[in-house]
Amino acid sequence: MLLGLVAVFVIARVVLTTRPVRAGSAGRSTNFAREYLDPFIYAGIAAFLLITFVARTYYIPSESMVPTLKVGDVLLVNKFEYRFHAPNEGDIVVFPPPVPTTDDFIKRVIGRPGDTLRIKSGVVYLNGKALYEPYIAQPPAYNLVIKSYGIYVDTGIGFQRLDPAGANIPPRNEWTAPDRIPKNCYFMMGDNRNNSEDSHIWGFAQTTGNFATGAEAGKPAHFTGHSFLIFWPLNHARIL
Repeated sequence: MLLGLVAVFVIARVVLTTRPVRAGSAGRSTNFAREYLDPFIYAGIAAFLLITFVARTYYIPSESMVPTLKVGDVLLVNKFEYRFHAPNEGDIVVFPPPVPTTDDFIKRVIGRPGDTLRIKSGVVYLNGKALYEPYIAQPPAYNLVIKSYGIYVDTGIGFQRLDPAGANIPPRNEWTAPDRIPKNCYFMMGDNRNNSEDSHIWGFAQTTGNFATGAEAGKPAHFTGHSFLIFWPLNHARIL
């Protein structure tokens, strides 16, 4: 849409500056184009470059990140940052998930490549230490452990391994150890733990490569960017 709008302004600019000058007009068309159209064209091109390479906006459509993010919040997402370093623990990230959808997901980075992770009695243990998570809506109502080259979840009927037919679980040769998150893989969770479609359902998100298994197997994986600011509505505005 932005490019289409810029194209309309460019066409109008060309038409106004190439039309024949009538006697007594004193080049008013050209002056109008320079004074009013040119700034819109330059601003549109600059905005397109920023959105494509540096930052973008993201609208929160669901309650999966409550209380941190509420439905209707609009964020700024840094698309440039992860070119220089890997995602940090706790980052709130926008990314395409390994499930069929036209929308990116937004979740929090909990586990990174090489980490061990388990959830027991509502507490997340990362590398053997309990995480302090003041940002969550409520503790997870399930248990989970990464072991034996898989993700095992207990929702009350015993531990069940996530099925690679529906979840992204890389093959054994991409794991550094049977109980450690594989390379390029991240365990993502929503802050609204019991109302979030996240890694406890669809497996690992990935920063690079192709999804190994699941409904999106073979399709490219990446992280769109790091969410760093709520800028709308104004009463929610803050740095994340």
